[in-house]
Parts: sequence; C-alpha cells; structure tokens
Amino acid sequence: MTTPETLLPLFPLRTVLFPGGRLQLRIFERRYLDLVRDCARGGSVFGVCLIVDGDEAGGVATPAAIGTSARIVDFDHLPEGLLGITIEGETRFHTGVARVRDNGLITASVRWLHDGAQAVSAEHGLLVRLLETLLENGGEGLPDALQLDDADWVSYRLAERLPMQNAERQALLQLDDAGDRLDRLLAWLSRDPAQAG
Repeated sequence: MTTPETLLPLFPLRTVLFPGGRLQLRIFERRYLDLVRDCARGGSVFGVCLIVDGDEAGGVATPAAIGTSARIVDFDHLPEGLLGITIEGETRFHTGVARVRDNGLITASVRWLHDGAQAVSAEHGLLVRLLETLLENGGEGLPDALQLDDADWVSYRLAERLPMQNAERQALLQLDDAGDRLDRLLAWLSRDPAQAG
C-alpha cells in the first residue's frame, strides 16, 4: 500500500529543520507573508527544505528533496515592521512534482516519511550523555519533554546542536533509520579535527 501524497507549500532555507526542532524566522517577502497568513487561518503546515541552489530572498531557490513539515507556534512583531514567527518541525517528507506559483512560492506533492519508535541502544549511550551535557549547558533552556530513550529524538537534537555543516545535517535528515543516524554521529565525533570542514 502506498502512502497518499499531499500538496505542500515549501519554504526553502539555508538551514535544516528536524522533527521536534524549533526555528525563528523573519518574514518580509509577500509570498511568505501570504503563506504564513494561510497557514495561521487554516492551522495547516508548510514544508521547510534546505536550499541546494539559489538564495533565500528574491528569486526561486532549489530545495533539497527531503525536508520537514513545520507548524507555526508563535508570532512576534519585529522592528521595521517585519513579522517574526517561531516554527516547530513535525514530520519528514520526500518531495515529488514541484511547481512555482506566479508569486514565486514553490508547492510540491510530498510523501510522508514517518519515524519508527526505536530505543537508544547501549552502544549509543555516549551520545545520550553528550546530549544531556549540551542541553544543560546550552543556555536556551531544556526542551519541554526530554526523550532521551528515543533514538530519533536524540539523533535530531544532537544534529541541531553539534557544529556541523548544513550538508552533513541534511544527510542525517535523509536517513530513515535512527540507529544509522546515531552511527553517523559517532563517526562524526571520532573524526580527526583536521579533516573537519
């Protein structure tokens, strides 16, 4: 049985949003102001994808094929009349056919990629301890609910907080298995610093 596809407006960014993660955005382009208005009225979500080519503002950017749906959880009025929003990542997706509207907004058919309920294995215990330390010393406060036994949650929170390149974060987002994601994080931590970049 195939998963039905959904038509989703996309917001390409120069960052990676993970399920359960939060981002603060400044909205000033008409296409994205309209997107925010429509999502706020209908309580709907939009897709956030890493930009692989192009710019965030102005023209049409090329988004990565795999992204995360985002729900608006807070609004703020910023200086110079800009709108600020806080979004929270929900579900990974894979984009299909994409179209560009007259106003430059990209919409795409998406297939949802649901994470499984996978516990953190003993071999990844070091990563849980590292995440606990990062959360305690991060300065932004602890998440509402710690899920340190959930392999997906641990891998996503580490990917957000470790000083990785966006391409590395995107590669982690694209992995379907949380154990593979944690293995990749262990490999990243054991790299020779001279090889990092």
